[in-house]
Amino acid sequence: MSYNDLEAQALSDEGGGFEFSDTSIRHGFIRKVYAILSVQLVITVAIICGFNFSPDHVQDYLLYNTWVFWTMFAITFVIIIALSCGGNLRRKFPVNLIALLIFTVCEGVLLGIVCLTYNTNAVLIAAGITGIMVIALTIFAFQTKIDFTMLSGILFVLLIGLIIFGIFALIFQNDILNIVYASLGAIIFSVYIVFDTQLMLGGSHKYTISPEEYIFAALNLYLDIVNLFLFLLMLVGGKK
Repeated sequence: MSYNDLEAQALSDEGGGFEFSDTSIRHGFIRKVYAILSVQLVITVAIICGFNFSPDHVQDYLLYNTWVFWTMFAITFVIIIALSCGGNLRRKFPVNLIALLIFTVCEGVLLGIVCLTYNTNAVLIAAGITGIMVIALTIFAFQTKIDFTMLSGILFVLLIGLIIFGIFALIFQNDILNIVYASLGAIIFSVYIVFDTQLMLGGSHKYTISPEEYIFAALNLYLDIVNLFLFLLMLVGGKK
């Protein structure tokens, strides 16, 4: 699930109020975003590992009592809308961090339940590939002269197309369709990682994001990584 289409609310044209005017401010902002993102990923990985190595009766309870999944889904949906649409909420400390923490825990539970339906080896392989890709894409985003922030409209259209494609793949239940869907999803969210990374860099990029929006920036990158992991997990396969 992705909510990157909402990030237009935090963008501004170059030269606007969100342009970084001081290198130290930009570097501090980037460090803060990656520090928050690191904590989110640690929490998520810890929950997934806890679920995968929990007793069988705990795993059975989580898999067969779907109210847990849908409750977590509802909470994450409400929080993501609140953080994306409520500029004051995501900028108000410490409420913004508390909301992000609750979202991360709930998202971790959702991912933990999903991972229970796959073999542990498949989860580890997908996680390893995700980690390598995220590092490589981040390095690429920092050093490339190509401005990916100009692709916001194209990425939005591709995301809508991916959602529609996913609905058809769900209805017709075909292995080839599922592989194509997962491949397209992995490609699109790989580009989103580069896109959202460059939003933080400022400089010569067409669009940038305010240093006050560190919660929003961390949230976008976290969702990009989560979605990339899920699509790679579909490609790896290994369902129980």
